[in-house]
Amino acid sequence: MNTAPKIVGIINITKDSFSDGGRFLAPSAAVRHAKALADSGADWLELGPASSHPDAALVPAATQISRLSPVLAALSDGPLPVSLDATDPDVLAWALGLETDQDSTGAISMVNDVRGFPNPDTHSRLADSNVAVVVVHSILAQERATRDQATPSEVLDSIERFFDTRLAELVRAGVSEERLIVDPGMGFFLGRDPAASVAVLQRIPELRARFGRPIFISVSRKSFLRALSGRAIEGIGAATLAAELYAAKEGADFLRTHDVADLRDGLAISSALESKI
Repeated sequence: MNTAPKIVGIINITKDSFSDGGRFLAPSAAVRHAKALADSGADWLELGPASSHPDAALVPAATQISRLSPVLAALSDGPLPVSLDATDPDVLAWALGLETDQDSTGAISMVNDVRGFPNPDTHSRLADSNVAVVVVHSILAQERATRDQATPSEVLDSIERFFDTRLAELVRAGVSEERLIVDPGMGFFLGRDPAASVAVLQRIPELRARFGRPIFISVSRKSFLRALSGRAIEGIGAATLAAELYAAKEGADFLRTHDVADLRDGLAISSALESKI
């Protein structure tokens, strides 16, 4: 196996995330979950203040910030770096401002936007920061996924066009290339056809070679796995782990997951089995 990917543990501070909505909305619950993920072997903690699945409600920026503030403050002296999964420009501006505010606590180390940072004002703020930047591809231009249709070929073409354009825009804005991370998208962000997500996973080595940047993969509990396996959310753990281990074998640099302990164990066993004795 390649060098083990970094494990990004998901903490949804939301009411309506598709698999755990409401469970970690209270700051104390979110912080407990963050510590549990850290103890389970996460390398990063990622906070999400609003859901992006097709049926999610829109959440005002002020509400997202109020959800994030106490959790970030509580995690500021923790052992792991924190990532933010957000797309609202005002939320991103607030979070990036924490990095340079001498009186604030809870600065983030990575940002992840499911719309791939379409706002030029955000580009300049990213340029003035030092955070890692996960640029997410989607066939959509909205804050939430939709159930659109696209063939695998159309999705692969979309990925090339999108990253050719957006990565160049970010570099021109002053974001150093070394901070950029490529996320090709998964599930409904690639349309309704599960074959599109499968095709993208099969091309991880090509994506790394094509764009020359680390690859960030988020398959955890995604719709395409449920479609392929016929399992509901409650029974999707094995399918998720299988897809994550495949992505790791193909060279993914980051794996974003709900189930940190299972992934950590799976990576350890895979590594042991592939080592020469």
